[in-house]
Amino acid sequence: MIMLKEKFFEQNGGLMLQQRQSSTEKGPIETTKIFTAKELEMATDNYHESRIIGEGGYGIVYKGIFPNNKVVAIKKSKFGAQIVPAEQIEQFINEVILLMQINHRNVVRLLGCCLETEVPLLVYEFITNGTLFQHIHNKGNESCSSLSWEMRLKIATETAGALAYLHCETNTPIVHRDIKTMNILLDENFIAKVSDFGTSRLIPMDEDQLSTLVQGTVGYLDPEYLQTSQLTEKSDVYSFGVVLGELLTGKRAFSFDKLNNVSQVLAMSLLSVKDNDQFNEFIDHKIFNDGNMEVIKEVVALTKRCLRIKGEDRPTMKEVAMELEGLRAMSKHSWTNVGDEESEHLLGEKHSINHNNYIGYDLECGSSGTTAMYDSMQTQLMLNPFDDGR
Repeated sequence: MIMLKEKFFEQNGGLMLQQRQSSTEKGPIETTKIFTAKELEMATDNYHESRIIGEGGYGIVYKGIFPNNKVVAIKKSKFGAQIVPAEQIEQFINEVILLMQINHRNVVRLLGCCLETEVPLLVYEFITNGTLFQHIHNKGNESCSSLSWEMRLKIATETAGALAYLHCETNTPIVHRDIKTMNILLDENFIAKVSDFGTSRLIPMDEDQLSTLVQGTVGYLDPEYLQTSQLTEKSDVYSFGVVLGELLTGKRAFSFDKLNNVSQVLAMSLLSVKDNDQFNEFIDHKIFNDGNMEVIKEVVALTKRCLRIKGEDRPTMKEVAMELEGLRAMSKHSWTNVGDEESEHLLGEKHSINHNNYIGYDLECGSSGTTAMYDSMQTQLMLNPFDDGR
């Protein structure tokens, strides 16, 4: 049994993890708790299907409960140890290394791992309130709330702050590479927690970009990264722009109408709007009456800057976070100053707005400057299934 555990430890990247820990230059990495296989089996009732709380491209997430009633989330790789490709092991160890370096209230915390089992396991803090995707899009689920504009702006600000931290304040800049509403978890106080670092990449300080196999989720992929395979922090900025679009519109990043054989990409629809006033027809009707429209318009403008085709034209995540912080402060101070007449003026002819007009947009509605750039994206949409995330 000891020999078998040692074999699994090596197959699951234990030696690679030890090597990377020992080669860390800037201070010691906090030692990760090593859980035993028996501990995690008991915590998950032998990985019973009733304990599954999410599933992504790289693993299944189980709810675990320890004898002291501490609740955790346990991520189990989908690949058996005998067939794990080298890149999969590297991604797993990469996630461990990344999360051991991260200390931020808006990033899900890694508690430990288990490497003595056939399949490697990661143990995270348990986030109780589901994903941002569920709260925006699962309208028929009574357990999911209808997020107010104030709450949406708070979540956006917290997420932007976490990404700015990853890009600027870790020992080595970290690009998440799969920012989406399914990877933004919410706790019981609706505090945002960025999760799922399975495809993240470290970018050496002396390099501005990293050439890598394109990975991500349809609807959120940076078109420049899709074309060039050159990964930079600006790829996360683009994906975050899509998240802002979802918060503003209540629409999904990507949808496909099988009946009419039409695919709809939210980012393209947002870029097709030339005037902020036209954006009224896109805005989620739930935030019309409880949002400061001047602040909403500023967020619309910020969203479109994040979605610019060229990465160099987009703001940095630090700039985005600072702007959202300022808009959130402005929203709090000016909320009581917006009277009925001013609100009606900002909204325009609010009774004539058709919130269903968005459904009519298809891939041809972008400007000539954006349509060509997205040609390869259309192919990607057809080739790759939409990742369900957690």
